[in-house]
Amino acid sequence: MKQTNSPKTYRVKSFGCQMNVYDGERMAEMLAERGIAPAPEGEEADLVVLNTCHIREKAAEKVYSDIGRLTKAGRAAGKEPLIAVAGCVAQAEGEEIMARAPAVSMVVGPQAYHRLPEMLDRAVKGERATDTDMPAIAKFAALPERRRVTPNAFLTVQEGCDKFCTYCVVPYTRGAEISRPYQDLVTEARKLVDAGAKEITLLGQNVSAWSGEDERGHTVGLAGLIRDLAKIDGLARIRYTTSHPADMDDALIAAHGEVEKLMPFLHLPVQAGSDRVLKAMNRSHTAESYLKLLDRFRAARPDIALSGDFIVGFPGETEAEFEETLKLVDAVGYAQAFSFKYSPRPGTPAATMDGQIAPEIMDDRLQRLQAALNRDQFAFNRVTEGRTCQVLVERKGKLPGQWLGKSPWLQSVWFEGNCAIGDLVEVRLGEAGPNSMAGELLERETA
Repeated sequence: MKQTNSPKTYRVKSFGCQMNVYDGERMAEMLAERGIAPAPEGEEADLVVLNTCHIREKAAEKVYSDIGRLTKAGRAAGKEPLIAVAGCVAQAEGEEIMARAPAVSMVVGPQAYHRLPEMLDRAVKGERATDTDMPAIAKFAALPERRRVTPNAFLTVQEGCDKFCTYCVVPYTRGAEISRPYQDLVTEARKLVDAGAKEITLLGQNVSAWSGEDERGHTVGLAGLIRDLAKIDGLARIRYTTSHPADMDDALIAAHGEVEKLMPFLHLPVQAGSDRVLKAMNRSHTAESYLKLLDRFRAARPDIALSGDFIVGFPGETEAEFEETLKLVDAVGYAQAFSFKYSPRPGTPAATMDGQIAPEIMDDRLQRLQAALNRDQFAFNRVTEGRTCQVLVERKGKLPGQWLGKSPWLQSVWFEGNCAIGDLVEVRLGEAGPNSMAGELLERETA
């Protein structure tokens, strides 16, 4: 590879989960610390970081397609961009990417991206570098301080997963469950608030497994961390995602009823409604135990909005077993949910199971499931019509004077009025749509 000039502009493209969004933001901050500016909209960047997700089918092939498009677009603009592949595809297929894609200068896994600046120094000299080490939490100490953030900021508190669901690559690409130290998280949360955050979402592949020692030397879980973060002046809202039913303890359930700043929203993946399928997935819960757990959360916080994840077409899933998933959906009444067709991930046990489902059957089941989920989301939105609540203003709308924000139940709300990004305003929820709510900004007191 030829020696190149130091890049002046960058673009980070993140795919997949909120953890990847967080990682992408942190990589962008590291590049900005080196004086590299975000590429203006519509212009090709000197450096492009593809922050990849390995969950969905053909994830690697999509990366190669993106690499080809970037190379072609760069040459058309008279430049050959430096390309870095980061994230879970990088972790899983690092050496293969280097072999197949000569245009790639750097491959860095999700636990090693704090080394991106030194890899960039090597790339500028014409050297190619791969780093897929998985040091425990070391990257966080190397990341720059966050000086400016959006009103709703992410804070990674835990990484990795020990559950080994048979369809999932996360234990192989993100490693074992590791909790960041309590004091590091409290300090970073305070800095996020100082930098403009009004809401913090605590992130983890299995966030409810977080544990640590507080400043008194007592062992605390996620509920204890939430209670202490709620004491931070200027922090108005706390959320967390993603959880596993096996790690939802009494303290966390109680926190939903007792901590005012903890929003009435719970994302708790179930994946299927059939106990046989759940066992084949290596999920530790049954449909009944999952429903009873949700009942406990509702008892603690009656207005809580529920969200979940579903996989249709898992190997061996029968029509009757899929209909058990539909029955579970009917029983819960989700406010939001994510649903996917099963896709075999190389190296996972499910990829070699008998009974792989035909694509057309998976398509049909997904459409039926999404119809039920969309029905329930719309129904939840309609139930909230007429409620008065605080909305966190996140951005301007498409029309002059229009604003967009989130309700406590994570609904997108649009309204008109005199406010600014980052304001918490009182809004009366009006007409419900399938995916959002209209709102009326209530009169604000003036000093």
